[in-house]
Amino acid sequence: MNAFRLAGDLSHLLAIILLLAKIWKSRSCAGISGKSQVLFALVFITRYLDLFTNFVSVYNTVMKVFFIVAACTTVYLIFFKFRATYDANHDSFRAELLVIPITGLAFLVNHEFSVFEIIWTFSIYLESVAIMPQLYMITKTGEAETITSHYLFCLGLYRGLYILNWVWRFFTEGFYDWIAIVAGCVQTVFYCDFFYLYITKVLKGKSLTLPA
Repeated sequence: MNAFRLAGDLSHLLAIILLLAKIWKSRSCAGISGKSQVLFALVFITRYLDLFTNFVSVYNTVMKVFFIVAACTTVYLIFFKFRATYDANHDSFRAELLVIPITGLAFLVNHEFSVFEIIWTFSIYLESVAIMPQLYMITKTGEAETITSHYLFCLGLYRGLYILNWVWRFFTEGFYDWIAIVAGCVQTVFYCDFFYLYITKVLKGKSLTLPA
């Protein structure tokens, strides 16, 4: 494992911890897209179906378990524990417009036409767009809480670091996975505008509000 991947994993972990801490400490899921969190839970569940059949390392197994449990816990907090604080009116992105085309794409474009490979490919494609309901929700409300901004920044940073990880692996190992690379680049593009607002506003102590 190279430094870029490790840093990416840590950034991903930090993002999830920040989100869970924000919800639990405030006893509220205001400003959080439940639809994005359901999509992320679906990403991890479908990607790590091999949890009990394919052992790579203790680190790998611990990370898989953490992401599945954390994602499902987040969904539980939003839709059950703190449901009264969930803003369904602004979380109105039609997630099926993402899931249905991606399901078809996973069947058509994959490395191998097998059940596990198609499901894994589905998870890769879905992760690239899972943040869209959250970003759409921010455009509807016109702002995001500072802690939510930190969460999104860490998620975007994780993707950016993974791109560097793929570059490193290509030049040092001759390895590349074009499906993961393309999907990762697409996901990173979605964060570009947010990165600009984060750097120019949040890091300067201002709240993240969208231009009128």
